Amino acid sequence: MKIYQIDAFSKTVFSGNPAAVCPLEEWLSDTIMQKIAAENNLAETAFYVKNGDNYEIRWFTPKLEVDLCGHATLAAAFVLFHFENYNTNRITFFSPRSGELTVTKEADLLSLNFPVDVLEPIPLTPQMTDGLNVKPIQAFKGKTDYMLLFNTEDEILNLNPDFEKLSKLQARGIIVTAKGNNSDFVSRFFAPQSGINEDPVTGSAHTTLIPYWANELNKTKLSAIQLSERRGYLDCELLENRVRISGYAKCYLIGTIFTQ
Repeated sequence: MKIYQIDAFSKTVFSGNPAAVCPLEEWLSDTIMQKIAAENNLAETAFYVKNGDNYEIRWFTPKLEVDLCGHATLAAAFVLFHFENYNTNRITFFSPRSGELTVTKEADLLSLNFPVDVLEPIPLTPQMTDGLNVKPIQAFKGKTDYMLLFNTEDEILNLNPDFEKLSKLQARGIIVTAKGNNSDFVSRFFAPQSGINEDPVTGSAHTTLIPYWANELNKTKLSAIQLSERRGYLDCELLENRVRISGYAKCYLIGTIFTQ
């Protein structure tokens, strides 16, 4: 089967977040898809199958299937637009776990339309703070992740997580965030319990971040930087109970998988 590797949320290769994309004619077994994701050893591998005019999509980390992945959805759309003969400027994906997800194309800019996360404040616990060298000022819980708020961008940059301790938290991952110096907000994303210590750019985390910062900053259009080593740049917008997450992508690799 064909495989693509796409650097998402970046205008150049070797930055943004790499995702593997596997177009399928029909679904493989969960075991084979998980083995492919583990073999790829990227944050996410996306698989999609055409269903009428739309596409069913699923995402796997090296360890497990996840409910939602932004950068791999952006990568899958990039593959369809550029390599798989998709001829209109809007793709509708359907996820069994997250419902309808759309991606639109304007020149080279791709925009995800995702549902907002439901966020609630929770008490800070020693389990959250022991794995970090800087103490957050507030904690929140979304559908699948914790979000920890810090005072400054420098604190986010200087975090040195203890991934073994963070892996004990019962969540997909931990979002850390603060107001940005050169953007509206910044973030990082740690997910040792999902098979990757630090994700370079996490589109799905912005379903949590966008509604929070839109409320805090009293604006619906925001700029964001994910402060991983590879960096990710996102244009964001709050659309009532949905969010728009926009960015660019570049193809790094096209290959063939042999499963036997």
